[in-house]
Amino acid sequence: YFIPNGVNRQEIKDAKFITEKFGLTKDSYILFLGRLVPEKGIRYLVEAFKDVKTDKKLVIAGGSSDTDSFMAELKDLAKDDNRIIFTGFVQGQLLDELYSNAYIYSLPSDLEGMPLSLLEAMSYGNCCLVSDIDECASVVEDKAFVFKKSDVADLRSKLQRACDDKEQVQKYKDEAANYICQKYNWDDVVEQTLNLYRG
Repeated sequence: YFIPNGVNRQEIKDAKFITEKFGLTKDSYILFLGRLVPEKGIRYLVEAFKDVKTDKKLVIAGGSSDTDSFMAELKDLAKDDNRIIFTGFVQGQLLDELYSNAYIYSLPSDLEGMPLSLLEAMSYGNCCLVSDIDECASVVEDKAFVFKKSDVADLRSKLQRACDDKEQVQKYKDEAANYICQKYNWDDVVEQTLNLYRG
C-alpha cells in the first residue's frame, strides 16, 4: 500500500536575495533544484538549453552528493554559455525565492522515487517541464510540459516552446498550486496513514 508525500500551498516570496546574489528576477530563469547526480538528467537539460534561443537563465541549484566529478563535468559542459548558473546547495529563504520566482521548473530525470521537489515546485505555482517517466508524469498529469526521457532534442523543443509560449506557461502556473495541493493534501495523507494503522 502506497501513501504519497504531502504538500502544502507555499507562500510566494519576492526576489530579493536571489537578485542580490545571482542577479535573478521574477520569471527570468528556468530552475532545476535537486541533488546533482547523473540519473536526474541534468546533463540533458544543460545540453538542450545551450541551443534554446532565449535570454532566460538556467539555474542549477543543489549540491553534488557523492562525487565532484559529475559537477565538474556539468560545469565543463556549461562553460561556453554564461546564461547557466550553478548556485550550489541552497536552503531557507534562498530556496523559497528560487521556487517562488522561476519561469519554469524542470525535472528531466531518468529515474525518480516520489519526486518531492516536483510537488514543492508545483505548490509554489510553477509551470513544470518533466520527463515522461511514470513517477513524474503521474504527478503532473496534463498540467505540465512533458518530454521523452533522455531525448535532448525533444527536451530542447519543449524548452523553446515554453520560452516562446508565455500564455501556456501562465495557464500551467495558474493551475499548478490548486491541483497539486488538492491531489497531495497533507491532511488527506495523514488520514490515509492513520487509517492504515487503524487497520
